[in-house]
Amino acid sequence: MFRVAPLGWLALVFGYWLAMTILSLVPAVGLAAASILVPVFSVGFMAASRAAARGQPVELAMLFTGFRERLPVQLALGAAYLAALVVVIGGSALADDGALAKWFLTGQRPEVEALQSDRFLGAIGAAAALYAPVMMMYWFAPLLAAWHGMAPLQALFYSFFASLMNWRAFLAYGSAVAFILFVLPATVLMLLLFVSGGALRVQPMALVLPLVLIMLPTLLASFYASYRDVFAVQEAAGTPA
Repeated sequence: MFRVAPLGWLALVFGYWLAMTILSLVPAVGLAAASILVPVFSVGFMAASRAAARGQPVELAMLFTGFRERLPVQLALGAAYLAALVVVIGGSALADDGALAKWFLTGQRPEVEALQSDRFLGAIGAAAALYAPVMMMYWFAPLLAAWHGMAPLQALFYSFFASLMNWRAFLAYGSAVAFILFVLPATVLMLLLFVSGGALRVQPMALVLPLVLIMLPTLLASFYASYRDVFAVQEAAGTPA
């Protein structure tokens, strides 16, 4: 799906980053508003994925498809998502007195000693454990609400149990994503440092960024592929998006 329109996908990703960054900078309400709009924008990415799967053009305007697909329901899902994030962040704060939460909310990175502490690692573990069911509820919920006419709670329910019933596939999927996005770049950097004798002049991000720019659209398209497989959606080339 990425190969169908790589420039279109990159435009979507940069457009999303720009919109969310600008929104997050709004005082007091920016971060909350950005969180509420996550389901809305996810529908846009899925519309682009559907178009690519059908061999159709991927256009920047598709990013805003969710604003035309049962917007009140999407906003309700977004409000519930914000509430879930509050629970996740609050749960992590109980483990490390809010160091991880402060990093997430303000971008202020903790000291190196704090990052290496058992309490900080415990906060990461708590956040991951709390976020896992949230991710399962929201993996398919925006699409079920937008394209299948489900109410918010119904969409969250079906998404959670669809993910639970396919947990083996999702575990393999998550392992593959972690390998490609984290293990593989780290291995490449270590090999380059070894070959250069530790005198590598290139910044790590200069090497990782091209991989991220390719993998992020591919990752977004894979969300649609999982929806298509789990819910047995049949695609027909040339069908209007």
